[in-house]
Amino acid sequence: MYESKKPYFYGTGRRKHSVARVRVYEGEGKITINGRDIDDYFGLETLKLIVRQPFSVTDTNDKYDIVCTVAGGGVTGQAGAIRHGLSRALLQANPDFKAALKKEGFLTRDPRMKERKKYGLKAARRAPQFSKR
Repeated sequence: MYESKKPYFYGTGRRKHSVARVRVYEGEGKITINGRDIDDYFGLETLKLIVRQPFSVTDTNDKYDIVCTVAGGGVTGQAGAIRHGLSRALLQANPDFKAALKKEGFLTRDPRMKERKKYGLKAARRAPQFSKR
């Protein structure tokens, strides 16, 4: 789709267990995720809105094309990871965007992850059922 010689800006985004590798090209606002269009990849409008938030904050709605690969986690985590990676890539494209992106919190990685299971327990904190006899 995009030849390797075309210049781009790159950003890696993470949220929960999702990792997104985002490439930002000069273009007209086309978003491709794992080889599919954003409307095809995300069913919910809220997830599409989350991905497009950095564009609305920086007023660059139809100036860049996005090609990204995302793996791991669920759809909400993947949308958040793409937003994080896109914000980092836009920051490479124009350092003046830093104040607006930082104010919205798009440059901060969301550190919340599932807590690990402990031995002797059924889940992270769930104890086995008590039996009197």
